[in-house]
Amino acid sequence: MQDPTPRPVPVAGCAVVLLSDRLGAVLPAAALPLLRTAEAVYAAADLDDALRAAMGAHPAPSPSALVLEAGERAVVLVAADAGEPAAAALHAAGAPVLGTPEPGGAALLDAVAVMDRLRSPGGCPWDAEQTHDSLRQYLIEETYELLEAIEDGDRAALREELGDVLLQVLFHARIAAEDPADPFSVDEVARDLVAKLVGRHPHVFADGDPHVHDATSQQHRWEELKQAEKRRESALDGVATGQPAVALAAKLAQRTARAGFPADLLPEGESAGELLFVVAALAKLAGEDPEGELRAVARGFAERVRDTERVARAAGVDPATMGPAGWRRFWAVGARS
Repeated sequence: MQDPTPRPVPVAGCAVVLLSDRLGAVLPAAALPLLRTAEAVYAAADLDDALRAAMGAHPAPSPSALVLEAGERAVVLVAADAGEPAAAALHAAGAPVLGTPEPGGAALLDAVAVMDRLRSPGGCPWDAEQTHDSLRQYLIEETYELLEAIEDGDRAALREELGDVLLQVLFHARIAAEDPADPFSVDEVARDLVAKLVGRHPHVFADGDPHVHDATSQQHRWEELKQAEKRRESALDGVATGQPAVALAAKLAQRTARAGFPADLLPEGESAGELLFVVAALAKLAGEDPEGELRAVARGFAERVRDTERVARAAGVDPATMGPAGWRRFWAVGARS
C-alpha cells in the first residue's frame, strides 16, 4: 500500500551521487562541495561494505526515513544505481542525481573484465585452453572479415567485426598475463601503444616537427622515427613476410623505394612469380593498392560466377554439368542480371 504521508522536498545540499560500476570509487567533481558540507553521508544498499567503509559513510536508512531526514538537513546518498530504492525515493522527492562521467573508452573495462572471467577458474573451458598459437587462425579470419566489411561499406558488420578483432587483442593480452616467465598485461600493451603514438607524432604532442607539413611527409617521418627507434639496419627490417604475397611485394617495393632503390632493379624474368612481383611493385610505386585492387577484381569475378550459376539454374541447367559451352552461354546473361 502506498504511504499517504506527504514527502517533504529535500533541503539545499541534498543529493544522490551515483558511482560508475567501471570506475569504482571515483566521485563526480560536482559532488565534492556537497560532500564537504553534508550533515550526513549515507551509502545505499547496492554499495559493498568495503567501499562504504572506505568512504566513511553510514548505511542508508529506509527510503521513507531518508526522505524525511532530507527535509530537515543536508544529506548525501552515494549509490551505484539510480533505481536503488533509497536513491529513487530521494530523487523523487526532489534531490538532484549527480552521475560520474565516464571517459571515452570506459566500456573497454567491461570487455577486459569479461575476458578475465572467461579465462579464470569457473569460466569457459574452451577459452581456458587457448594459446597464442591456437588463436592465430582466428586472428587472420577476423581480420579478413573486418576487411570485407570495410570493402562492402556495411556499417553493422564493421561494428561487429571491429569487436571481433578487439576480442583477439584482449585474448592474447590475457594469455600473456598468465605467462610465468615473461608476463605482461593489456595495460602494458596500451601503455606501449600510447608511447609509440606520442613519440611518432612530435608535431602533435611536442613543440612541432619541421619535417612534417602534410600527410605524405608525416608518413615518411613515421618511418624515419621508427627506423631510429628500433635501430634497424635494413630498410626491410620489420616487414612481415607472412602477409599475402601481393601485399608483401608491394610493401617491399615501398620500403626499398624510400631507401632510394631504383625501380629498374626490380626482379627480371618471365616466370609467373616474377611478373606478378613486378606488377604489384610498380602498382604500389604508382600510389595504388595492388592487394586491394586484386581483391576487388577477385570478388567481382566471384559474384559474376554466382550470378551466372543462378541464371543457369533458372533456365533449368545444372551449373556443375553445363561445361564450357554452358558457361559461355550464360556468362553474358549473368552479367546483365
